[in-house]
Amino acid sequence: KMPRRVLYIVLFMGALPLLAEMSQGHISVVLLGATGDLAKKYLWQGLFQLYMDQVSSGHSFTFHGAALTALEPGQKLMFDVLKRLACPPDESPDRCAVLKDQFLKLSQYHQLKTAENYTVLNREIEMLLHQEGLKETGRIFYFSVPPFAYTEIARHINSSCRPPPGAWLRVVLEKPFGHDLESAQQLAAELMSFFREEEMYRVDHYLGKQAIAHILPFRDQNRQFLDPIWNRHHVERVEIVLKEIVDAKGRTSFYEQYGVIRDVLQNHLTEALMFLTMEIPANLSRAEEVLQCKLQSLQSLRGLEKHSAVLGQYQAYASHVQEELQKGQDYVSTTPTFAGVLVHSDNLRWEGVPFLLTSGKALDERVGYVRVLFKNRAYCTQSETLRDAGHSQCKAKQIIFYIGHGTLNTPAVLVSRNLFRPVMPEGSWREVVGQPDLHIFGQPLSDYYVYSPVKERDAYSVLISNIYHGRKDFFITTENLLASWAFWTPLLNSISHQPPRLYPGGVENQHFLDFEMVSGELAFTVAEPVELLNPNRPTPSDYKTIQSKFRQSPLVSAWSEVLISQLASDVEKTANRAVAHSGQFHLALSGGSSPVALFQRLARHHYAFPWRHTHIWLVDERCVPLTDPESNFFSLHHHLLQSVRVPYFNIHPMPVHLNQRLCVEEDGGTELYAKEITALVANASFDLVLLGLGTDGHTASLFPNSENGLEGAQTVVLTESPVKPHQRMSLSLPLINKARQVFVLVVGKGKHDITTQISRVGREPEKWPISGVSPSSGQLVWYVDYEALLG
Repeated sequence: KMPRRVLYIVLFMGALPLLAEMSQGHISVVLLGATGDLAKKYLWQGLFQLYMDQVSSGHSFTFHGAALTALEPGQKLMFDVLKRLACPPDESPDRCAVLKDQFLKLSQYHQLKTAENYTVLNREIEMLLHQEGLKETGRIFYFSVPPFAYTEIARHINSSCRPPPGAWLRVVLEKPFGHDLESAQQLAAELMSFFREEEMYRVDHYLGKQAIAHILPFRDQNRQFLDPIWNRHHVERVEIVLKEIVDAKGRTSFYEQYGVIRDVLQNHLTEALMFLTMEIPANLSRAEEVLQCKLQSLQSLRGLEKHSAVLGQYQAYASHVQEELQKGQDYVSTTPTFAGVLVHSDNLRWEGVPFLLTSGKALDERVGYVRVLFKNRAYCTQSETLRDAGHSQCKAKQIIFYIGHGTLNTPAVLVSRNLFRPVMPEGSWREVVGQPDLHIFGQPLSDYYVYSPVKERDAYSVLISNIYHGRKDFFITTENLLASWAFWTPLLNSISHQPPRLYPGGVENQHFLDFEMVSGELAFTVAEPVELLNPNRPTPSDYKTIQSKFRQSPLVSAWSEVLISQLASDVEKTANRAVAHSGQFHLALSGGSSPVALFQRLARHHYAFPWRHTHIWLVDERCVPLTDPESNFFSLHHHLLQSVRVPYFNIHPMPVHLNQRLCVEEDGGTELYAKEITALVANASFDLVLLGLGTDGHTASLFPNSENGLEGAQTVVLTESPVKPHQRMSLSLPLINKARQVFVLVVGKGKHDITTQISRVGREPEKWPISGVSPSSGQLVWYVDYEALLG
């Protein structure tokens, strides 16, 4: 009796001779994780669909399933899956049976566990092709395995399982691609040591969803209608939504690590956002141009803050975690299972347009959509009931890319009839008529032109076809991946310990997860009873007897949000007094992270601020170009100046970059700034100087034992910082002390030790530069939050 392995190889090779004569080349497909859930549910079916689509293309195929499981049990598991593969409904039963039989004969299982296993696989592929007289065109490795296994597998492929010279290699990678920017950079660096960028295809299966995949073609084919209205002047807002009924039960080990933002928003919804906001290249078929436009759009997104998001967690989640991960009854998870995030783009086309990205588990329905809602400037005098929807300018105007499920239960593109009749490709999309009882966003379906795919295709089938065709624009490049993580990581860090709102789940959520946009931030519309995760944490009411002086100067103290609000109000009052007195307000601002929240507060809440009469000066600057994210001016511009109307000639950045070099004494940057201050600021006395406090006692860029700036006649100096970038430019202590008012802002637990230390020392500016701040004829006020003051 012939051994099973030998018999199988005979069958495997027996399917190839018919194709050998006509083959344009052979493609070997290796599916790693061939017996896993993803492979069972989607990937084998997608590979079978590829074979059905391309069987007569001239290429021949072999399919190699691989896993850690030993040969015989692994082979049985894999072929149990293959026997259940199905053909599309429009395929004839006879042809389906033939194709399925051929596919099974062309499929083989391998145990891939050691370096030797990969060498053997490569040898078997080469031997098979040699015997059949076939030339290998390319080799696909699909990584349906956890990311921690990527590096080892990549090493084995690179060392012993690459295709021969002249054949391409395509390595397909499944998310998650890291946990944050740092981990994504590390994983990317590891993979780049084995594969070239053009060899890697990172999958986001949402790019295979037919409605999502059609956004760019739709925009391209309807340019004549969209060009005038696809911008901030006409778009009111955009909603990108993925709602699920299911909870996280069975997936809590993954969910505790990732949460809904990493699972859905950072990838699926961000990719949809890019398709909406990117500029369309002249030629959509050029993948490099599409990817470059996507990257530019991603890089133009405004940074997210803590208050850009609202977070929720369904109530049963904690018990699911305790049960599945063996956590104690006192274990508290802050992992969000629901998130709404407000995104803005600083691209001129989209400036000011809110993009709402929303996803969650245990919600009322399963549905996904991208909804572009247009502004409606019309007023209709006559009753709407007397009007045809196509001619009524008062009905909502919107374009909806309906991903699936929900009311329609199919992918679709919907365009309001009072917008335009869209151009749609006849071969792949058809117009849907009828269904008068269905309503979408409160409007009957008859108010829309509705189109659905002629043939519905699973997302993985679409993506596997794109891998075969080398369509890189349907996948995530390393550059785009890292840009996405750079955008999302600051938000993830800021909310990592923020308790999410608990919600019951399903239809019982009612209005509990409704949220609204308020001054550029998001907030839930329905108040929640306050329930502290740490009941022992002091609350503001415990701090009613705090001394009102700090170092013999007035002290304002509160929780950081309240403190920033008070500080912003005090800055505005100071500005109004100065403008009333002299017609202008000279404000000198420090850099660093502490004042960012103040800048944002001023930009978003203080619309009566006298910006037109305000001069903005820098207290200190790092010796880097002003366009460098490390620059204090860059941060000031990003968080404040681009959002308010300060006259251009009232903005005074420090001249650190002269003659194409940085902070060279001979260039006279300090003298230039000093002369500008003398020329514009009466008596060189700023109306208000805002300072911070470093953990070593420095303020501005005046550091302990600084050789310059702590005393003497020089008003602007070059200094050295103990941390990079080392070179700085700073106002001197004598100039700061000429100000009419000085506010010192100190926030965060990390500042508690230095705050305590400073409260006890005298005037020792060489050791503690902040202790030398003492306006000669003005007022010093300390703004210190509870965490810095009390620890």
